[in-house]
Amino acid sequence: MSSTLPLSGMRVVDLTQAMLGPCATQVLGDYGADVIKIERPGSGDLMRWALPDDPDGPDNPVFGSLNRNKRSLALDLKSTEGHQILIELLRHADIVANNFRAGVMERMGLSYEQLAEINPGIIYAVGTGFGRSGPNAHKGGQDILAQAVSGVMARRSNPDEPLSVYPTALADYAAGMHLVQGILLALLERQQSGKGQEVEVSLYDAMLAMQMQEASMWLMREHDLNWGAMPLSGVFATTDGALVMVGAFKRHPLRDISMALGIEDLSQDPRFDSMRQMVKNRSELQAIFRQRFSQQGTTYWIEVLEKHDLLCAPVRSLGEALADEQTAVNDMVMAMTHPSGSSLRAVATPIVIGGTRTRRAEAPPRLGEHSDAILAELGYDAEAIAVLRSRGVVA
Repeated sequence: MSSTLPLSGMRVVDLTQAMLGPCATQVLGDYGADVIKIERPGSGDLMRWALPDDPDGPDNPVFGSLNRNKRSLALDLKSTEGHQILIELLRHADIVANNFRAGVMERMGLSYEQLAEINPGIIYAVGTGFGRSGPNAHKGGQDILAQAVSGVMARRSNPDEPLSVYPTALADYAAGMHLVQGILLALLERQQSGKGQEVEVSLYDAMLAMQMQEASMWLMREHDLNWGAMPLSGVFATTDGALVMVGAFKRHPLRDISMALGIEDLSQDPRFDSMRQMVKNRSELQAIFRQRFSQQGTTYWIEVLEKHDLLCAPVRSLGEALADEQTAVNDMVMAMTHPSGSSLRAVATPIVIGGTRTRRAEAPPRLGEHSDAILAELGYDAEAIAVLRSRGVVA
């Protein structure tokens, strides 16, 4: 990667909070954009207080994981002066991002049409729960809700298992990364037209898009495609843990699995001699696998399966994955120094450009940490800033 980051010189006014928007604007900041995070005086982003955390409180690891390479301006948008300060920032911004409920920006006098009048080149990025129109547009969006209504939560490898929440924020991250894509595409188009435009992504749409294969199978065949329920794949307990095996991309996968497990060739058994039969008798087949895997440890079985060129991996905790040598070789953990002097560690961007990852690593900001500097850039002198502080417009 060159010494100049791809988005250097771009200014982002970030009105987002929680995860969908902040994980998107963080990527922009990672690659050089000046991201000005607008926060409520006194409380700030919801993620500053989402989890109890001692000793960092509002500067907790969850907030930090989403907000590096940003500057914080604590601004009361309900005040006339605060609203005017925001307008001045937007007048010269390249991108404005928000993930308010539908209609909030319009009620604040910040619709795309209104902002385009003062800044025709602005990219107006919006993240919502369900979209800005339609029967659910007014509802609050949230990751777990999107999992439920999109069909993701109902998808299980075993239909007998109880429904549950997937414990990683799939919808927020997927929608956030789609929002980044939309912003970058709009910036490319602006190079040709000179004009900005609206970019919109919803949690709901991101979850439907994530199921592109399954959705097409249902739309065209009304058949439920479930990769987790394939007869030659699964998670199997061993004497000291668990492993996952994927019996795919082989000419005779069941024969090879049988050889690896040291059992008779199950592909010759009439119950399993075709894919249709294996699907029909999956429970019996998986029971054979479970019984055999339960007799040895994970490392033993990984070595045996890999000798037969079968796809497999140990089931590990996140802590084990973060401590893995591959994580270090891939340079996926980054360190930052917080203004308090404490050390912060976080997962780095997974994008490699020109053989390297961006190493821009400015610590996530304290609430209102950059308020004075940003106001000074807008032309406010120290006396004017002091007056704004005394009135609670900024903090």
